[in-house]
Formats: sequence, C-alpha cells, structure tokens
Amino acid sequence: MNNIKLFSDSTCDLSIDILNKYDISIIPLYVVFNEKSFKDGVDIKTKELYNKVDELNALPKTSAPSPRDFYDAFKPFVERGDDIIYIGLSSELSSTIQNAKLAAEEFEDANIHIIDSKNLSAGIGLLLLKANDLIHLGMSSDKIVDEINNTIPMIRTSFIVDTFDFLYKGGRCNSIQSLVGGFFKVKPIIKVSEGKIILGQKPRGKKKKALDLVLSHILKNKNHIDLDRIIIGESISLEDSLYLKNKLEKNNLFKEIILIEAGCVISSHCGKNTTGIYYIENK
Repeated sequence: MNNIKLFSDSTCDLSIDILNKYDISIIPLYVVFNEKSFKDGVDIKTKELYNKVDELNALPKTSAPSPRDFYDAFKPFVERGDDIIYIGLSSELSSTIQNAKLAAEEFEDANIHIIDSKNLSAGIGLLLLKANDLIHLGMSSDKIVDEINNTIPMIRTSFIVDTFDFLYKGGRCNSIQSLVGGFFKVKPIIKVSEGKIILGQKPRGKKKKALDLVLSHILKNKNHIDLDRIIIGESISLEDSLYLKNKLEKNNLFKEIILIEAGCVISSHCGKNTTGIYYIENK
C-alpha cells in the first residue's frame, strides 16, 4: 500500500502541534495590505493582523495559493510515490480548490485527491483529523476520500462574532444587517451551509447569551452528534473558548475537546472576539 500524505491550507486553523503530530502539510493563503502580500501563519500572525488593521484603518484582502504553490508543495511527495489527499477551503468562498486541481493535473499518473470541504476553519480540521484516523486504520486513499466526502454534509460549524463590522466590510453581510446588528447589540451566530456563510440566530445582549444558545443546542442534540471530538476556535477570544470547554467538560460528553486559534484569513473576515464551535453529526 502506498503511503498517504495529508495536505490542507492555512484556513484549517489547526495548531502547529497538531499539524506536526499528524504530519499534515499546510499551503498558506495570502493576506494583502496595500498590495503587499503575506503568507497566512508564515509571514503574519493573527495579533499582527489586527495591529495592521488598527494602524491602517482598513481590512486586508485575501487571496488563494497559486497553482504553482500547490505544484511545488505536492512535487516532493509525488516523486517519492505517495498518494496525496488535499482537503481545502470551500470552493464557494475561494478559488483555492480550483488552483489545487490545476496543479494536480500537471502530474501524470500521480494519485492526488482534491477534496472540497465545503467548509472553513476547524470544519476542515475535523475532516483532516478523521482522514488521519482512517489512514491509521490502514484504509486506502480511495476509500478514505469516499468516507470524507460522505462526512462533509455532517460537519456543523457555528461561530459567534462580536460585531457585523468585519463581515460587512469583507462583503459577507449587507449594510442593513450591519446597522441593525450594531443598533440592537446583536451577537450573530454565523453558520456554514453547503459551503456558504449564512446568518443564523441573532441573539441580543451579551455574547455569553449566544454562547449558551449554541451550547444548549449541542447538549439537546447529543444523541445525534459524533462524541469523539469537538473543536472550539477563537480569534482573540480565549476566555469564551475556555468557558465553552469548561461547560462541555462538566457534561463529560466528548472524548476530546480541542482548542484552536483562528489564523489571519479567517480572522480578517470574522474580526476580534469571535468564537467558533465545530463538530460532526452522526449519519
């Protein structure tokens, strides 16, 4: 059986420790300030991103890795005969998947699988960790790809943002939503559906109310959730992540609770004080 090499992009938001532990290679997206490009997680970190936003009073643009970036990353593993599985950012949100496919077409006779996660951040991370589990069970790359594709519709991603500002400026919500959100102190719960970012519930008041709403949904539907792992993400919102983690630990539901920090691309769209919750529903 061929060795299988896992790839993703920087929007998966898994920590360096996790990526190293499971030998997952990352191809970074780009963050662009005033025509100057920075590789997400390599040339710029999340806190530096927010410092630049404050300094320039402007949000960055983001761009996908080029086909050449993917080609250069895949090449050494193709040459040593590995099968490659790449799980990347939703094609509804970026040209990343398209560029990965263009690069894969350059390799004749290579076994390269490009999987559209139809998700973002740790929604991708959950698929990567599941793929790693299946690799260690000795499953072939073709069967792993089938299993991951079957799992994609079961990924549940929710994140609570502090304001609509970054979503509005980044084109993810309209001006009316932004105005109403600010006026009524709404803490919107954003979801991912079929690869697109959509607006979910809009609880008013303190952010903890929105956190408790998401938490209550998880507890209520625990019999329909894969309890092997859940991921909690944050963008300069560690206190809220720890709040959720402690609540979940008290209920003793999940075998593994993973905390992550959102990278620059995700943070540039959601803003400071964002908290994400990611899990898999049962089939």
